[in-house]
Amino acid sequence: MRALTVLGRVHAEAVTLRARRRGRSGPAGGQAGLLELVVRERVVEAEDVVSLRLTAPAGGRLPGWQPGAHLLVVLPSGRQRHYSLCGDPTDRYTYRIAIRRLAAGGGGSVEIHDALPVGTTLRTAGPRNAFPFAAEPAVLFLAGGIGITPILPMVRQAARLGLDWRLIHLGRTRASLPFGDELAELGTRGGRFTVRADDEEGPPDCAELLRHAPAGGTVYCCGPAPMLAGVRAALDPSPARGLHFERFAPAPVVDGRAFGLRLRRSGLDLAVPADRPALDVLRDARPDTAYSCRQGFCGVCRVKVLAGEVEHRDLRLTADERAAGAMLVCVSRAAEGTRLELDL
Repeated sequence: MRALTVLGRVHAEAVTLRARRRGRSGPAGGQAGLLELVVRERVVEAEDVVSLRLTAPAGGRLPGWQPGAHLLVVLPSGRQRHYSLCGDPTDRYTYRIAIRRLAAGGGGSVEIHDALPVGTTLRTAGPRNAFPFAAEPAVLFLAGGIGITPILPMVRQAARLGLDWRLIHLGRTRASLPFGDELAELGTRGGRFTVRADDEEGPPDCAELLRHAPAGGTVYCCGPAPMLAGVRAALDPSPARGLHFERFAPAPVVDGRAFGLRLRRSGLDLAVPADRPALDVLRDARPDTAYSCRQGFCGVCRVKVLAGEVEHRDLRLTADERAAGAMLVCVSRAAEGTRLELDL
């Protein structure tokens, strides 16, 4: 596959290594470095999508960020979630995030939509960037639904730099797609912005989408797993040379084997199938199990292993932390037929 790059994993690992060298831990390691922000404004951006404008309590300057960055938000319930920053990086006094309400999700989006009024103070960490924009001269942006959130600041930067760019925003209906007016304004000249709604044109054909890529250009894509899989499969015959992407859902388990979990304090025995993360099985038994990124870099789902050998697949834990029994249950596993005893 031509020049396929997954910058998120590489960048997340680099950020983790830098943090280790400085002797710092992230939010899961004692809540170090958390910044309090206040919800100053709520805006309904589309069906089931609300944006929040966050500022410092006294209105001071906020840490800088680049397109593709995300913010970890600790909700009043204690849930921790990562949300892409979708405002303007040149605005050093405001962060903006946008959240689609998922009634069948883990509860974070419902809490934000139903129980997070203007004036609420939130603890946050970051920004961190696991999806950096390299500002190549020719770019095609593909955004599926709420996947527009990391893409929108990239589009702004591409327009500001005078790059050769195109954006296709895909979704079920036009009414379900946020930031339509902002994007239309950015793409007014040259027909750079296109909406592809399923109820108007049917499900998208990824090979056809990639034919809109500039010759020799780069594709930035964020969306649901089937969309990412289709784009990756269609890349080689397309005019594009490279692909950067970010998921907003966990990647499927690769080379998984069935194993067991023993929760020592509660006495529960749980079976983890070959195709499911240990986190999902834990949440079935203990719905309050903490998690956030589901990709092995934030550390929120960290547990202590009392017995058994872990197959570590994360990008966060140091060798010493692993040796001491730490495990990130969103991605890490164990050998087939073995059992891990957890301090739960």
